[in-house]
Amino acid sequence: MIYAISVLVLAAIFTVATVTPVNMGILAFAAAFIVGAWVSDIPIEDVVDAFPAGTFLIVGGITLLFAIAKANGTLDYIMDRCLHLVRGRRWAIVWMLFALSGLLMSMGAVLAVGMLAPIAMPLAARNRINPFLMGMMITHGGLACVFSPINLYGALVTGIMKSAGLPTNPGVIFLVPFVLNLAIGVVLFLVFGRDLIRGGRRGDDVTASDGPIGGTGAGRLPSPASDGSGVSTAVLSRSTTGTAVDTAPARPRLDRYQCATLVGILFLAVGSVGFGIDIGVSALCVSAALLLMAPKSHPKIVDNVAWPAVVLVCGMLTYMAVLTQNGTLGFLGNTVSGAVAPLFTALILCYAVGILSAFASSTATIGIALPLAMPLLLGGEVGVLGFVAAIVFSATVVDVSPFSLHGVMILANAEVEDKIRFQRKMLAYCGIVVLFAPLIVWALVVVPTSV
Repeated sequence: MIYAISVLVLAAIFTVATVTPVNMGILAFAAAFIVGAWVSDIPIEDVVDAFPAGTFLIVGGITLLFAIAKANGTLDYIMDRCLHLVRGRRWAIVWMLFALSGLLMSMGAVLAVGMLAPIAMPLAARNRINPFLMGMMITHGGLACVFSPINLYGALVTGIMKSAGLPTNPGVIFLVPFVLNLAIGVVLFLVFGRDLIRGGRRGDDVTASDGPIGGTGAGRLPSPASDGSGVSTAVLSRSTTGTAVDTAPARPRLDRYQCATLVGILFLAVGSVGFGIDIGVSALCVSAALLLMAPKSHPKIVDNVAWPAVVLVCGMLTYMAVLTQNGTLGFLGNTVSGAVAPLFTALILCYAVGILSAFASSTATIGIALPLAMPLLLGGEVGVLGFVAAIVFSATVVDVSPFSLHGVMILANAEVEDKIRFQRKMLAYCGIVVLFAPLIVWALVVVPTSV
């Protein structure tokens, strides 16, 4: 009975958080105490001790550092300089935005696709680039780097694996989605973008001298201010004809505050992969140092931390810890493993994760799927890193869905005549991804690492 109640409550959490704006983490915290203390007779102190303090530090520290980088103009500067390299080549515009989306995501910007969509989709229309190609390329570009060690997703996966006593390798978890999303990007470009190579450049739209977005300056990203305040010195004004005019075309160099921000992010990226430093503690220390450099510039920067994401991750991990203590996860894992072959079970889980994540939060899906897969992982019947990489890839690659946050931003900013038709095209593509992606990652990653 305890197992049935635990699973039903888990399903209810997922359903309510999907159809309402209530944060899943809050529901999970409440469920942890109800199912843990009242249903499973677990002492309240043990439920409180299940709170993932390490994950809280990681997610909170990373999102705080990213909030600082966004507020002080560092990310705007990077975006502007990268797009400036395009120099009118239409094929290069697509790949530059793919790379830029990945770069921002790898630095911790989980909303990288949403940040780029208002720039990329109008840019595609002005340069006669297939809007579907542009939208999917910036999405897959971001998803290629979504499991960077200093990203929310990477921190979540590492935290779950460490809490279960499993071996962790952030490089492998990052590499598998990177390679597969890059391969998908190549296929998309070969199918929808071959004309961009034959068509040459659109010098009237994007030029080296006029900036990354257009000869008139329309849509250009503001360059960061040189005073460290994060307020742009590039001011766009409108002429009487409605054309955007850049009143400050000069691009200032990075100031010392922004340079320090980049150094701090680089330190986290290199240190976490190469030296095994604690990401959460290091991110908080770097953030504190940056705030001390300009204490009056961002008085309310803590308000910009992604607290909903912090609550969601920590709440789900707390509830999963309760399900571990009352034996539910072990029961489910043993039941599934005993019913079918381990490798086939891994394939079923990859498909289940992909289907669920296409209509719900990929973060929440990962938070549910990995603990459910623990008995299979701990049993040693499948390769741990390969299976984890397959699960997280299956959960995120379907974010091309028009129902995901990324997909919504692409759809909202697409300059197309019929958005309903565009949405159907995105949905059809998502269906193809759901159908083939789990099978491909299972065949290429799970099977070879489990033999």
